[in-house]
Amino acid sequence: MTTSRSILSAALALTVWTGGVLLHGQEVPATAPDGVVQGPPASERPDPLKRPLTDKEKIQRQKAVKQELKGEYKKWVNEDVRWIITDQELETFKSLSNDEERDQFIEQFWLRRNPNPDSPENEFREQHYQRIAYANEHFAAGKPGWRTDRGHIYIAYGKADSIDSHPSGGSYERPMEEGGGNTSTFPFEVWHYRYLEGVGDNIDVEFVDTCMCGDYHMTIDRSEKDALKHVPGAGETLSEQQGQSKKADRFSGGGLEQLGAGPMSSMNQSKQFDRISFAAKIMAPPVIKFHDLEAFIATSKILTGPPFLFDVRTDYVKVTNDTVLVPLTLQIRNGDITYNNKDGVATGSVNILGRVTNLNHKPILTFEETVSVPTPSELLARTKNNVSVYWKALPLRPGLYRIDIAIKDVNNPDHVGVWRRSINVPKYDDDKLSTSSLILADQMERVPSKDIGAGNFVIGNTRLRPRVPTGVAVPLIFHRAQSLNFWMQVYNLGIDDKSKQNGATIDYQIMDLTTNKAILNTQELTSKTNPNADQVTLERSLPLASLQPGKYELSIKINDGVTKQQIAESAPFVVD
Repeated sequence: MTTSRSILSAALALTVWTGGVLLHGQEVPATAPDGVVQGPPASERPDPLKRPLTDKEKIQRQKAVKQELKGEYKKWVNEDVRWIITDQELETFKSLSNDEERDQFIEQFWLRRNPNPDSPENEFREQHYQRIAYANEHFAAGKPGWRTDRGHIYIAYGKADSIDSHPSGGSYERPMEEGGGNTSTFPFEVWHYRYLEGVGDNIDVEFVDTCMCGDYHMTIDRSEKDALKHVPGAGETLSEQQGQSKKADRFSGGGLEQLGAGPMSSMNQSKQFDRISFAAKIMAPPVIKFHDLEAFIATSKILTGPPFLFDVRTDYVKVTNDTVLVPLTLQIRNGDITYNNKDGVATGSVNILGRVTNLNHKPILTFEETVSVPTPSELLARTKNNVSVYWKALPLRPGLYRIDIAIKDVNNPDHVGVWRRSINVPKYDDDKLSTSSLILADQMERVPSKDIGAGNFVIGNTRLRPRVPTGVAVPLIFHRAQSLNFWMQVYNLGIDDKSKQNGATIDYQIMDLTTNKAILNTQELTSKTNPNADQVTLERSLPLASLQPGKYELSIKINDGVTKQQIAESAPFVVD
């Protein structure tokens, strides 16, 4: 557009005033008979509002824009979203020129973070303002709670998984990584998060109230809570008590922490840069981890290296009438991963970035993960034909979506793969007999009660790892030494008005596709297994040792004697 405008301006400069003369590429306007220099007619003069701005004018306009950012918009930026808005978003917002654009930006800001964009309520926004209210109520310290470091971390990441609180300070037995020995501390807290997206696993955030005024500030120097650090002869570490070091040694060397000498002091010194990096990550707003993979998803960037091949399986499991769980199972051949050998262990790592968009190209969900594949170096050659799987369960509403997944071999950055598919998430009507996907799995087991509904490969109270086909319309392959595990749920069974029980018959059949003969026929009644439920889960395991190598098909037929509806699902598989 800029190029077209420049060409048009150049053409106008040559054609608008034909009475002029060109000298060294510049036009000298002609004069009227009375000697007055005449310009082009008013209708043909360039619009001063559309001419390019000088650098000085640009700076003045930017200053004017910043001055316009006041009132509710200034409060929104400086208070409401201060801890979650990214630098890029902040720069964009400050460059907007009118309130209409700002209102639209704010709307899109919350929409991008809405876990359920089709809902009139924005769960993220509501939770965000609830966190601000909680911070103001619990963390105020001569200033609003949202402005404190504890308020910052709480608003950005939510409630910690556990908190080690010492509100009065006092006697403290140092752990060995802090030098050991007993001392007295200022009030302090350690917030522990099992996992923070973009930060890492097992995160400890330490806050210290050195002013004894309730204003806990975040610190990466664990010695800052030591109230006796500057008191000679008091609060010594084990090393100092045994005469192996002096307390004055803590303040020499210019280290990040002043913990003193101890059995783990050399390890602490080597981790100083890690602590600085951690502080930068924890205080920054959440960002997308894999920007390089983002380009492959967002712009369909052309792959420059050999494609990183992988397979994906999608399944559908009803949660409610409006929500369907869509488990995605990614399968990567170990031999396609680049390994880094260190201390007898070969480790491969794969970055995974996925995005779900609707028909209007609006992002609905994004997921990111790094999968590591460690293998003893001496076994690497023998495990290259094995596969590694990654599982992600996405809650989606019924409808059409597009899924884009990009993966990158961490040890070979040019080794990138992309997978794109459209999916049609089914709608489960109350009055229609229906089923989930029929999942054939190589592993299936019950999970402890504390793990029900949570964790990788867990659906309800069952952990099952689906087998993934290695291509479109390619049957799943099982070995004779394995068992064929299959799982399926049946929904909307009819309930008899008198007996208050269901009355469906489940027929299982395994067909030998080579001979076209059934080698297994069995039947069960839902009234014998789960009589009062309108939903049943079918879980079966069949040893394959008795089957000859060949092609087979598993079929499951449901005949509902109450509603007189029938439905069937089938899945081919190969035994080798």
